[in-house]
Amino acid sequence: MREDDLDRAMDLGLLETEPCPACDASCAAALTDARDARRRALEARERYRARGARLQRRAEELRAKRAATPAVDIGTKAPALPAAAAAALARAKAKAAGSEPK
Repeated sequence: MREDDLDRAMDLGLLETEPCPACDASCAAALTDARDARRRALEARERYRARGARLQRRAEELRAKRAATPAVDIGTKAPALPAAAAAALARAKAKAAGSEPK
């Protein structure tokens, strides 16, 4: 830690170590601060990766759901009208044609 070599400190067990009793307060504080900061960084990285995996899984599920849903072809068949709307349309067409339905 004194050489500011975080990679080497990690290789030597920074995350698992505790300050030694022979160290002064500033040395122990530096070790504890470095260890805790690195743990927080690693935890944040893991949360970021989990979030990315979760978002990717949701996107794949959505793509699969969209692929499984059949497309509706609106141009081939007109939707059926309710009976009252069909009757009103028939009356309007008959009136426009000049003959009133009986």
